[in-house]
Amino acid sequence: MVLALFRKAEIEPPADIEAASLRSDRFRLEREMDWKRLDAIVTALEKNRPGRISDEDLLDLPVLYRKTASSLAVARETSLDAATLDYLEALVRRAWFQVYGPRIGLGGWLRRFLGGGWSASVRAIWLDICIVLAVMVAGTLVGWLLVEQEENWYYSLVPGEMAGGRGPGADPETLRQTLGTAEADGLGVFATYLFSNNTGVCIMAFALGFFFGIPTLLLLVYNLALLGAMYWVFAEASLGIDFAAWISVHGTTELGAILLSGAAGLHVGRSMAFPGDRSILAAMQSAGVRAAQVMAGCTIMLIIAGLLEGYARQLVGDTPSRFAIGGGMLALWVIYFAFAPAPREHDT
Repeated sequence: MVLALFRKAEIEPPADIEAASLRSDRFRLEREMDWKRLDAIVTALEKNRPGRISDEDLLDLPVLYRKTASSLAVARETSLDAATLDYLEALVRRAWFQVYGPRIGLGGWLRRFLGGGWSASVRAIWLDICIVLAVMVAGTLVGWLLVEQEENWYYSLVPGEMAGGRGPGADPETLRQTLGTAEADGLGVFATYLFSNNTGVCIMAFALGFFFGIPTLLLLVYNLALLGAMYWVFAEASLGIDFAAWISVHGTTELGAILLSGAAGLHVGRSMAFPGDRSILAAMQSAGVRAAQVMAGCTIMLIIAGLLEGYARQLVGDTPSRFAIGGGMLALWVIYFAFAPAPREHDT
């Protein structure tokens, strides 16, 4: 290419440029057949058309990849033309993925994730889960005790739109009606709203963990104090068991997702605060991988919680059935997280 430009201008190129150009052309000509062959194989694999690849080409794929990678190394050392370098770098990247890249698709990833990958990540942050669980229980007790000592605390903890007439001194029959069922019409929209709201809480609990976990714990204390304050109102009206059943339908799943989200955020924050022998960046990266796995599972839990809250809780009215649903979901999550085996490294 360089020689052609000089000849077009009718200028005699310098000897060193001419030698470099000839060397580059010779280098390409000697290896170009292998490059084109590798390119054709990789293109067929990228298009998910392995049937177009002969058995010989398929067996030669690793060899062609190594030859091309070696050509790239030589091209870099000898400073060959930029076009050749760009082509080889792109080809080697594409071939590497086909030779060494993961073979697992979306379906395989889901099987691996739900078949034990998620539960293994949850078990790996058990200490953070214990800390967050203790904080959530303490937050609930704080809300209860504050309202028990001074009823005005209820209006500080529970927003007016959420209270909906459910406050200290409310008529027991009015409170009982708020625990009743609703018609199925429009519950899909309600479930979508609940999913969006709960997702926001989980994301905040996780994201705030990057500030060494302290804001996460404060957020959880506030949210659970709200629950404790509301529970006090129903308990005072002798509806504590009914309220517990009403909230258990979705609460064992929803609160579980919030628990895991907070624990994932705390895990990252705690790793940053106490990195040990590693750098803060390395500790955060390692913790972030586990936390991301946990958060991916929390999305599934929130979808289930939204459906339970928008449908099952509104359609199932009696207390024993509600406890059965909530208890069943709690048992399901505990068994899964405690006993689902971790996937083996070679599983795909």
